[in-house]
Amino acid sequence: MSVVDFDRVKELREVTSCGIMDCKKALEQASGDMEQAKEILMKRGLEIAAKKGSRTAKEGRVEVYVHMGNKLAVLVEVNCETDFVARNEDFCQFAKDVAMHIAATNPSYIKEADIPEDILASQKDKNLFLKEQCLLAQPFVKDPSKTIQDYLNTLVAKIGENILISRFERYRVGEVE
Repeated sequence: MSVVDFDRVKELREVTSCGIMDCKKALEQASGDMEQAKEILMKRGLEIAAKKGSRTAKEGRVEVYVHMGNKLAVLVEVNCETDFVARNEDFCQFAKDVAMHIAATNPSYIKEADIPEDILASQKDKNLFLKEQCLLAQPFVKDPSKTIQDYLNTLVAKIGENILISRFERYRVGEVE
């Protein structure tokens, strides 16, 4: 294996937020190609997220987002495995971002499994319905190149714990269900 320049490792770390050793290994595996190294880290992150998905997440935080003018608010519960992670800056930012995203997009469900079969079966364009109504399938409002699920997977890979969005409620003045 070749020795990888520390500046390249640092640059990859800043872009991906992955650990230094992970970035170094990815660059070595990609023979110094930055784009290929990003792909390797993304794939590795998805594998890590899948392994951690079965672990219990009973800690976490409730985040509140109140839109300017106080006519729209969102409560969201995001869970993790430990109270230490619940206080982590990246975890807190994720919870804030998800609450703001819910305020902007008004999803009805968290994941595809939450959608009743009869409602899903009645849709002509299932993929469009998922992008409009399923939180995890929606493009993230701050970065439409990735979905909320991608953002979540990146955070799981970075922090090393199972993280999940348990529930949310969106309130708008004058709206009644």
